[in-house]
Amino acid sequence: MNTQKLSRPTDQRLALVSSLASDLLWYGKIETTLDRAKQAARYAEKCITLAIKSYTDVVTEEKTTTDSKGKEKKVTISKDGAKKLAARRKLMALLQDRQFARQKGEKKQAFKARKGDIEHPLIEKIFEDYAPKYAERATEKGTAGGYTRVVKTSLRRGDNAQLALVELV
Repeated sequence: MNTQKLSRPTDQRLALVSSLASDLLWYGKIETTLDRAKQAARYAEKCITLAIKSYTDVVTEEKTTTDSKGKEKKVTISKDGAKKLAARRKLMALLQDRQFARQKGEKKQAFKARKGDIEHPLIEKIFEDYAPKYAERATEKGTAGGYTRVVKTSLRRGDNAQLALVELV
């Protein structure tokens, strides 16, 4: 695999690309230099492909519980299967997690209600939003991949570096 070094040591380069890909998946688009944009797009595509291959692996169980009044209720519990759990853990290792931010003027109770009990919102967003969307797109078009677009924008003032916009298609 031919990778750009981006004038950084290996550990810094991997952290940079991971951070850019995380921002791309969280916000939907980012603007950076062309070389960084290409690397972030490749990294994000691999993460999305990993999620697409495993997002349907869900195990459901029915359990019977008894409440304090003695009534029995059937509760359906859905958990991640082995494949989805492994993919989720791999994505957590590859990406830097992003958290919900409290909006200006938002009350604490409203923020907690909006946030829910989600611990890793970026990973949930990938599995709940992106994986079904891009899996359907792949079946319609008959090809896998092509989830990102890199568009050259302008030259940066100061060092004249080529800037590019990376966005999810």
